[in-house]
Amino acid sequence: MKKNYRKMHTGKKARRNRRIVMLSGVAAVSATLLVAALIVWMIITGRNNDEVVTADIDEAIFEASLEVEEEKNSEYINVNTINSIVDGGKTVSDALAARPATVEMTADNRAEFATIDNCLIVDSGKVEISVKSEGIPKSDDKYYYLFEEATYEDGIADGKEPIAKVYKSDDTSFKVDLNKGAANSRLFSKFQVAVKENDQFVSISHAKYITNPGACAGYSYGGMSHSSIKGILPDPLRIGELPDLGVNYCTYNMPLSHILTTSGGIAYTYGGVTYHFNAGIINNYDTLYKRLNSMGIDVAAIILNDASVGAFPEITHPDARGGSTAPYYMFNATNEAGVKALAAVGSFLANRYSGSGHGNVSMWVIANEVNARKEYNYMAKTDVGTYTAAYTRAFRVFYNAIKSQNSAAKVYIPIDQRWTYNTEKTGDYDAKDVLDIFASSLKDYGDINWGLAAHPYSFPNGNTAFWKASKNVNHTYSTPIITMDNIEVLTNYMHEPAMLTAEGKRRSIILSEIGYSSTSGEALQAAAIAYAYVKMEKNGNIDALMLSRQTDAGDEIAALGLALGLQTTGGQKKHSYNVFKYIDTDKRSEVISFAYNIVGTTF
Repeated sequence: MKKNYRKMHTGKKARRNRRIVMLSGVAAVSATLLVAALIVWMIITGRNNDEVVTADIDEAIFEASLEVEEEKNSEYINVNTINSIVDGGKTVSDALAARPATVEMTADNRAEFATIDNCLIVDSGKVEISVKSEGIPKSDDKYYYLFEEATYEDGIADGKEPIAKVYKSDDTSFKVDLNKGAANSRLFSKFQVAVKENDQFVSISHAKYITNPGACAGYSYGGMSHSSIKGILPDPLRIGELPDLGVNYCTYNMPLSHILTTSGGIAYTYGGVTYHFNAGIINNYDTLYKRLNSMGIDVAAIILNDASVGAFPEITHPDARGGSTAPYYMFNATNEAGVKALAAVGSFLANRYSGSGHGNVSMWVIANEVNARKEYNYMAKTDVGTYTAAYTRAFRVFYNAIKSQNSAAKVYIPIDQRWTYNTEKTGDYDAKDVLDIFASSLKDYGDINWGLAAHPYSFPNGNTAFWKASKNVNHTYSTPIITMDNIEVLTNYMHEPAMLTAEGKRRSIILSEIGYSSTSGEALQAAAIAYAYVKMEKNGNIDALMLSRQTDAGDEIAALGLALGLQTTGGQKKHSYNVFKYIDTDKRSEVISFAYNIVGTTF
């Protein structure tokens, strides 16, 4: 019996020893993996000081040896635990193999080492900023830092702190609160990525704005369905005659001097500031827009800055607050007060006219003929780049404010017919130069779906027979003037890659002003309207035209000799009235055939 007992005892001990050996081996493997993981961690975090690395490794080995001792006292380890340890080691190994290379930044590549691929509103109340790079930049630590910049800021200000940080990777993202409508709203901010170098924050990306402000909108009114592009600048005293004309679109001016007030009225708090809108005037717009909508007419509202500099200094650009007799001025996006005021105006109007029961506006035009600095969008004379940058910043504020209320609204930049006319010598700017700078800047800082509102009047405006040869009108991109004779130059240009949307599509183009005077005869005016309309329709790239105007304007006749209306100031209908009325019906041929001899061609 003793012999058998002794053998049994020996067998248990042997098995226990084998377990200890196995556990010791597992513990050793674990220690090795821990050390390997620590080394990977050191690489990831950029900790390259030899003394720190050695100390960390020694500590890891010491901790692992303690684990070995603890395992020697164990009788059993689950197979799943062993597999988990082995799988963990493989994960570390795979991560090390797949990790992008750490790259030393240089003066040449530092400024745009990383790219903000997207800057989007997600989940209605968050902003997600996606960051990509070729490799991981070497820096003081393991983080990318996200900075928020105001519309009017250029670069990271001294002493500014980041709003978020993430571990560096070649493909990562930040997520921060949008705070729509609040004093600390980020709807109008741009974002920039930085790293720490020598204990200083250094930008490594181009700043980008939010590009989908419509994602937080409460309305989505994009207009009614229409069978033609026919529109007009209406006479508010003859609105009842519009159904007889069969128009589908109307433009209407909204000067800020009319709608803003310093107190009382309709109080609207936005961005932590309370603004006031003239209740009587706003109610008049309500009535007008509801009436137009009831006739099947969509509205393009034109926001014009003629606000009193004394009462509302924050609205007007600091370089546009004096020294001009122009009726309208450059909007102000140069400081916090200006950005908040513009945002409040855009937000209030879009919220009110997008489905809240006050009538609807589907199109918004920001300012008037912005390349005409002296006449219609005054700012002290400067180079075209500085001037256009001022407008572009203000435009984006309006765009984000409007789209954040109505996701389907369209927002337009307006230009006149002077395409490459070398207008700087007169104190204005060429429309093409302004458009190019505007489009390029918007792409650089985060492209949005802006539209173009062109005014292809004849040149000069009184030249009703626009089809006659002119040294200023040709069919190339370098043409000095764009009229209805060469309108394809404009629409072709808008198909160029630099002008397309981020999705590669043609932007919305409307002719928000176009008209011909009857000063040289009603038949000539009627022929010009007929020929222009048919050319626009055949072009196929124009979403709407707004003829200027329903009724002659007495001051326009007196100052410029232009009688652009379909009716006289007394309401008498001109020859052009019936032409325009039937131009998009089955009576077209009947009403326009007279024009073939005048124009000299059948169209």
